[in-house]
Amino acid sequence: MTATRLHLAFAALMGFAGVALLAAAAHITGTANVQSAGQMLLFHASLVIGATAARRGGHLHDLLARIALSAIIVGAALFAADLARRGFANEALFPRAAPIGGWFMLGGWLGLAVAAVTAKRS
Repeated sequence: MTATRLHLAFAALMGFAGVALLAAAAHITGTANVQSAGQMLLFHASLVIGATAARRGGHLHDLLARIALSAIIVGAALFAADLARRGFANEALFPRAAPIGGWFMLGGWLGLAVAAVTAKRS
């Protein structure tokens, strides 16, 4: 399976999980963390789809964009999983899971910036 298909498949799963978490948060009181998890997944699912299209169009450096998108997917999943677990079970996924996921996302965003300025096509 190609990186494009993997990234798009993960983006679709992130979107699915984001909608499910937002629906759960709407029906259960005291689940602000669950709502944040859903939003984080939906925002980044859209990013992954758009950046994948930009990468395929030559507007992002291919390898850098693949690495950045993978970091964003892993980071968003880790961050959202930790927030969802905190919201539903009142305990962390594992110590420092959300900050680690956050750093992966931040690194991915920076990686996309570098991929944009180093792309061969303008």
